[in-house]
Amino acid sequence: MSPTPTPPSGPPQVLPIGAEWCLVSPAAGVQKPNPTCIQLELASTPQQQQWGLMGRPPLAPLRGMWFPFEPARAVKFWMHRTPAPLDMVFLHQGQVIAIEANATPCMRLPCPSYGPEAPADGVVELAAGQAGALGISVGTRAAIQAKGNGLPQGQPEAVLGH
Repeated sequence: MSPTPTPPSGPPQVLPIGAEWCLVSPAAGVQKPNPTCIQLELASTPQQQQWGLMGRPPLAPLRGMWFPFEPARAVKFWMHRTPAPLDMVFLHQGQVIAIEANATPCMRLPCPSYGPEAPADGVVELAAGQAGALGISVGTRAAIQAKGNGLPQGQPEAVLGH
């Protein structure tokens, strides 16, 4: 995310799994009997969102980080000090509105920023190639469910990203 404060000292940020995105069948628009689910770390505070995946090794398959935004707004992300390439999936009202596939690491400023001009109410970062491998594309339904106490302030208990 841009701009970023001084990076965290010590080890990179690792947040608890606070949400889950279970993919639906694109043809039927309904959840599969045994859906593929992505476990998401929840970056809910401004500081967590600014640090994101900075300094982290590549994410495992079916793992990611979710950045919810309330209210929805135009957001730009960058890859400053993020050593592994990522897929950035931009969401609005429970649907994928844009994907930046294979965003490349940027260890020195200036770094390019990524994101649509349209408002987003969330972004999911995945390991590079995961969006395509999982069949996620613009228009894919994104019903992200909070797990446990992982809700950001002011968000409803039910389906997030709606």
